Amino acid sequence: MLSGQAAQWISTIVIIAFALSVIVIRLRAARKPTNAKKILIPPLGMSTGFLMFVTPLTRVPLTYALAALLVGVLFSIPLIASSKLERHGGQVYLKRSPAFIVVLLVLLVIRIALHGYIEKYITIPQTGGIFFILAFGMLLPWRIVMYMKYKRFLKSFEATPELRESNA
Repeated sequence: MLSGQAAQWISTIVIIAFALSVIVIRLRAARKPTNAKKILIPPLGMSTGFLMFVTPLTRVPLTYALAALLVGVLFSIPLIASSKLERHGGQVYLKRSPAFIVVLLVLLVIRIALHGYIEKYITIPQTGGIFFILAFGMLLPWRIVMYMKYKRFLKSFEATPELRESNA
């Protein structure tokens, strides 16, 4: 079994690797056209992560979960404000958002900085659960608003047949 210090270092390294991979994936995805499915599937896929709370080890007090959700919603605001759609050659693209990378990096720094403090009150699995809720709270409103922007964007171009077919 790992010591607390070793587990903390491994957890930090995994989180850094995860954050960097998400940044790389998002930057690559911005090169491809988007559609309604690509906007809505990430929160649906991520929602399966709530199954972690079936295990008593990861359960947290409701007030902690609500606070994490609220912080996530607050972190979604810069993403919502900076997410823009563009049309190129009959395709709709999500313009790269530098705020996304900044928010991810800020979350990473907060998680690393608070890890030792938070561990005094909750366990490592619970910490993972809290940060999952925070990330979901950030992703869900951002994607919902992005979907609404996408629908308005299509209507603003009167959805020409090639645009409608390529973005269905």
